[in-house]
Amino acid sequence: MAATTAQPMSSLPSGLGVCTTAPDIFYLPELVFGGLVWILVASTLITPPNPLGWVMFVSVFCFVMTFLWMVIFAAGGHRNSSGWAAADFAYHGLAAFFYLSAGVDLAYITLLVKPLNSRIYHIDIAAVVFAFVATLLYFIHTILSSIRWKNF
Repeated sequence: MAATTAQPMSSLPSGLGVCTTAPDIFYLPELVFGGLVWILVASTLITPPNPLGWVMFVSVFCFVMTFLWMVIFAAGGHRNSSGWAAADFAYHGLAAFFYLSAGVDLAYITLLVKPLNSRIYHIDIAAVVFAFVATLLYFIHTILSSIRWKNF
C-alpha cells in the first residue's frame, strides 16, 4: 500500500502542500486559463470601444487575487484558521460566478460582432472556451473548498 502525502480536508496546506492537496491543486490551472483569457481578449480589437471591459476586469482581478491567495497559502499566512477556509470558499465561489458572467458576456459579444477577419474570430472563440474552462475550474475548487470548510 502506497503512502499518501495529501493532507486531510480538515486543515489548510502551506508550503509545497498547496501544489499537492485536493482543492488547492487547482490554483495553477486557474492561473493558466485565466491568464489565457486575459491575453486573448487583450489581443483583439473590437468596436465599439469597450464592450469587453467586464471580461478584462474579471480575468485580471481573478488572476491577481488567485496568485495572491496562492502565495498567502504557500507562505502559511492562514495559520490553519477556519476563517481562512470560509474565505477560500467565498472567494472561489465569487470567482466562479464572475467567470460565468464574463464567459456569457464574451460569447454574446463574439457572436454579435463576428468580425470579418476569421483570425480574430477564432481568437475570440478560444477566449470563450478558456473562460468557461476557468469557470469550471473555479467551480470545482469552490465545491472542494466547501467540503474542506465543512470538515474544518
